[in-house]
Amino acid sequence: MAQLLNIENLTVGVEGKEILKDLNLKLGKGEFHIVMGPNGSGKSTLALTLMGHPKYEILRGNVKFEGQIINSIPPDERAKMGIFLAFQHPEEVDGVKLNDYLTLLLEKVKRIDRGTARELIEKRAKEMWLESMLTRYINVGFSGGERKRFEILQALLLKPKLLILDEPDSGVDIDSLSLISLKMRELYEEGISILLITHYGRILQHIDPKIVNVHIMKDGTIVLSGKEELVERIEREGFKKVFEECGCYE
Repeated sequence: MAQLLNIENLTVGVEGKEILKDLNLKLGKGEFHIVMGPNGSGKSTLALTLMGHPKYEILRGNVKFEGQIINSIPPDERAKMGIFLAFQHPEEVDGVKLNDYLTLLLEKVKRIDRGTARELIEKRAKEMWLESMLTRYINVGFSGGERKRFEILQALLLKPKLLILDEPDSGVDIDSLSLISLKMRELYEEGISILLITHYGRILQHIDPKIVNVHIMKDGTIVLSGKEELVERIEREGFKKVFEECGCYE
């Protein structure tokens, strides 16, 4: 499988404090990777660094996308390259309607004309149970599940090369979780590479466990990698027990 993302000895600081420390990760085209870890392990920092958030400073190492070092490339250019981040805590954007924002997104990023964009938005919004909300302002008054479904709606429209999902299962109801899981599988089956950041394995209910590659983070780096059995162990025993058994506290 051709390589899509290559993270090499990545060390990242936020406001003078190192959060990621010599982290390494490779992700091939059409692969499904999961990053798990306890709170404070650096998972969200990794996601935001990959998207190019200016608050997160790369101190050492490189992030390569399709062989190109993207350390200094701004978020909008990364989006055009095919990287999309579904945020853990999507922000409210008062005064901007979903329909207008999504239309502009398709026009600028995918070069789709306005009429075609509108038709596509209506179709995909219906799939994500958001068709009645297209004239509302972005995330204003939205529930947790509605906010996360709007993130997935954007991914369905943009069809990125790399989809980064930062805890899409946090703060959502069971029906939204099931729909998000189904759409993740749909995107993966279309050849989109997925990097899923999560605490729990329950979001994988509609994903074939044999396709996943699992990485466990602790203190800003990946300390353990494996397959679906790692998710099962975390669910069964918790992070503390797994860290003790692998010597990750040493």
